[in-house]
Amino acid sequence: MTITISVDVMGGDHGISVTVPACLDLLHDYEDTEVLLVGDVGAIQKALKKVSSEYKHRIKVIGATETIGSDDSIEIALRKKKDSSMRIAIEQVKEQTADAIVSAGNTGALMAISRYLLKTLNGIDRPAIATRMPNQKGTGTTVLDLGANSDCEPFHLLQFAEMANVMVSVIDGKARPTIGLLNIGEEVIKGNEVVKLAGELLRQSKLNFYGNVEGNDIFKGTTDVVVCDGFVGNVALKTSEGLASMISQMIKEEFGRSLLTRFLAFLVLPILLRFRKRVDHRAYNGAMLLGLKGLVIKSHGSADKYAFYVALVRAYEAAKNHMVENIEKAFQPAQVNDIEPVVKTQVFAAHEHPEIKS
Repeated sequence: MTITISVDVMGGDHGISVTVPACLDLLHDYEDTEVLLVGDVGAIQKALKKVSSEYKHRIKVIGATETIGSDDSIEIALRKKKDSSMRIAIEQVKEQTADAIVSAGNTGALMAISRYLLKTLNGIDRPAIATRMPNQKGTGTTVLDLGANSDCEPFHLLQFAEMANVMVSVIDGKARPTIGLLNIGEEVIKGNEVVKLAGELLRQSKLNFYGNVEGNDIFKGTTDVVVCDGFVGNVALKTSEGLASMISQMIKEEFGRSLLTRFLAFLVLPILLRFRKRVDHRAYNGAMLLGLKGLVIKSHGSADKYAFYVALVRAYEAAKNHMVENIEKAFQPAQVNDIEPVVKTQVFAAHEHPEIKS
């Protein structure tokens, strides 16, 4: 089975200088892949000028005359730039000429166009953005939602957990991944009403629910999956990225203060390199837009060749393991009806009418 990946080569901070070389690395490492390079035909052909002939039959160039910028509004991206590289790349998945699409472009535009063209799977109210974050165990913690849904109801958080459960199962090979609900404390009574009610739904579900977890549990690797709304998730993601950048810069500054500290840096260089590898955010690149009728992967906008390659591999693995089809099966009526109607009624009643709670 050949996996075809559609790539918005114009997206991100670096565009073709990063996306095309990363695609070539993918073709070298995975012989059962093909890529559709979508963007400026002239620029793409120039980047492919010295490509080995063994890869050329696995590459197709598709033209696009427009590029969605990082500052473009969703309205402009969706309504005005209908010949953008991002939109045409997504259309390849809609037309089933590609198994997945990868873009480092504008996140809001990618979600809006993907949702408009591909639609959501039956039984799913809202798509969610999920990615892995580094943890002490080296396995990575899958966190969602990371910004697609700022305001969520309890059932949305349950759906996020169910989608992530499938994602981790099919890609990482974990039969029953543990699910944590991000909260301000581990106790059941902690958190706002939405989180409390989401916890009740998760406890009544068939998922392997661990319970409430706190922010530091993401990096401890306490659970395989951590669920939260998009507002909290995006803040957690950006905070962790900022912290990692600050620590890296501080270490560099301290070791560069004098000849002695530079010499000490040389002595501990192997340790520093191993540390950098363990916390390298590039190795976790490739956020998935879960809940759509198609596989959409968002690369970080500042991704270098290695980071974009990792996102491509994530797309390959998800397509190879039929992730979208597995999520669709998980949301069939016979599968999702695992919460007693009485419990559902009580949860919604408590949410709509707090005065009836005991």
